[in-house]
Amino acid sequence: MPRTLKRGPGWQIGWDEDAPEFAGLVGGDDWALELTAAELEDFCRLAGQLAETMSRMAAELMEEERISCELESDRLWLEAEGFPQAYRLRMIVLTGRRAEVTWDAAAVAGLIQAAQTLTIF
Repeated sequence: MPRTLKRGPGWQIGWDEDAPEFAGLVGGDDWALELTAAELEDFCRLAGQLAETMSRMAAELMEEERISCELESDRLWLEAEGFPQAYRLRMIVLTGRRAEVTWDAAAVAGLIQAAQTLTIF
């Protein structure tokens, strides 16, 4: 299966193994951004790490406390901001074309789950 596109409310993520340069895709309901394979791999890894960190922080915070965590590679910067169980995700592409995107808290859980199950060749 050379192309995969997963969608949910407020998010989309995809992979096209035949694409010459931008094999990955992330997006929202009304926008999309193509990523290189390396950028998409970084996105999936960093988003998973942020989700795990936010989950672990739930035991350390009072119910009304918000938190902000960030991770980066040489290609992407990701930030989770909000409550451990409901946070927005922001990504900045650090390579040549530069881009900044955000997913609302309602979209993040589905996006991260899809990112963890996406098969990147």
